[in-house]
Amino acid sequence: MYFERPLTAFRPRLPLLALLMSLALLQAVPASFCTAMAAEEEEVWLLVDTSSLTLAIMRGDTELRRYNNIAIGSNGPTLAKLVSDETTPLGDFRISRINPRSRYHLFLGLDYPTMEHAQRALEDGRIGIEEYVAVSNAWLAGGPPPQNTRLGGYLGIHGLGNGSTEIHGIVNWTDGCIAVTNEQMDELASLVGVGTKVSVR
Repeated sequence: MYFERPLTAFRPRLPLLALLMSLALLQAVPASFCTAMAAEEEEVWLLVDTSSLTLAIMRGDTELRRYNNIAIGSNGPTLAKLVSDETTPLGDFRISRINPRSRYHLFLGLDYPTMEHAQRALEDGRIGIEEYVAVSNAWLAGGPPPQNTRLGGYLGIHGLGNGSTEIHGIVNWTDGCIAVTNEQMDELASLVGVGTKVSVR
């Protein structure tokens, strides 16, 4: 005699079903995405702390090296920078250019102003729509942002050149850039390149 089993006998248990669904999702994730995530975790980046005046070289969440007594703009850090105000803008940047023949020994230029800076400046009235559009168009085109707006420009990380190490160690002396010693700059330049993230906090 033939007995038909109830359908419930063939239903997979919930943990097994969840496992099968997870495996299916993992197979659907592109390998390039996983590679990018792993690369981001291993990425070398720079953390500038404007309150403690330190610059840390990071790999993921691991600190590789820390430089103390860095110098920033003589008027301190700000979220609302303007040209010639001698402040250092806060935010997340990328190294956009390298000048090995700088009068400050070596210069790592930052992609300031970013769209975040431009948006904030438009909202608080520091720039008008024309300058905002100029910044926006540059970013959309994948080029360097304009350096001649009211937000200022030509900012980066550099050495001392022939400047005094004694003055550097006791006072913030730059026009808005981040300064380290020439020796620190040489080491720094060997670990970073165009595209390296720089977080100024």
